[in-house]
Amino acid sequence: MINRRNLLKTGGLATAAAVLPNIALTNPAKKDTDFRFCLNTSTISGQNPGLLKYIDIASEAGYSGVELWVRNVKQHLESGNSAMALRKYISDRGLKVENAIGFAPWLTGKTGMEEMKADMLMMASIGCTRIAAPASGVPSDKPLDLMEAGHKYKELIELGRQTGVMPILEFWGASKVLYHIGQTMMIAAIANDPDVKILADVYHMFRGNSGYDSLKMLDGNVIEVFHINDFVASIPREQQKDGDRVYPGDGAAPMKQILTDLKNMGGTKVLSLELFNETYWKQDPLLVARTGLEKMKKLVSQIE
Repeated sequence: MINRRNLLKTGGLATAAAVLPNIALTNPAKKDTDFRFCLNTSTISGQNPGLLKYIDIASEAGYSGVELWVRNVKQHLESGNSAMALRKYISDRGLKVENAIGFAPWLTGKTGMEEMKADMLMMASIGCTRIAAPASGVPSDKPLDLMEAGHKYKELIELGRQTGVMPILEFWGASKVLYHIGQTMMIAAIANDPDVKILADVYHMFRGNSGYDSLKMLDGNVIEVFHINDFVASIPREQQKDGDRVYPGDGAAPMKQILTDLKNMGGTKVLSLELFNETYWKQDPLLVARTGLEKMKKLVSQIE
């Protein structure tokens, strides 16, 4: 017999997958999918061009959106620059801030939740409407209580509605506590809110052994932003690191299957190129950004 208490606390992944209902089953009817292409500034962060140059490069390379890191925006604003000026700078270059990458420890208690609210308000001031919500700061010496996490995520969604910046539940494949898409699905189900969102990533799904068939279980409203990259077959899964990620299509991930499932979900799909490859960091950042965009567009064209 399944021990429900242990299941809820540890997410006993194989067991949970067998007994938990889907968050939202996809409709087999054909759906309209809007793919947009976004540059996560981590991809060219090794060159350290600075916030405004990140924006210039994304625009010049041909992206429609950028995924900015909270710490870069905070540093820019604390240096005396105005949020209104930054918002105009982004808009004038034809870009939208699709998402923010931050690490506020919202799962750890009131202080972490207040930090997340401050980040949300700051990002709202420059026109951003989404923010990543990973399990930052959660102690790794015990399993994550998924029931409690679900209730906190519900609270975080309420903050999102107040600030206008909706939190996207993120998992990291190498995390000790929140590493599998099945855990995020359960947290989202417990939150029981129409605005639940999950931030998935090709690399993290591989690194945490999620596999990719779970994407077929999700409705298009649940996944709006998807981190796109690839993993190499030459390094064992458990040994892979962020810096091992390569351009989408240059590795071993089943990209056609992944993109087909994302398309079949329907809705907006922001494909955000997120890499940390030191080899790319030694190259011209505009070249890297353009190369990534070309590879993403090529892959999408093969499934449309």
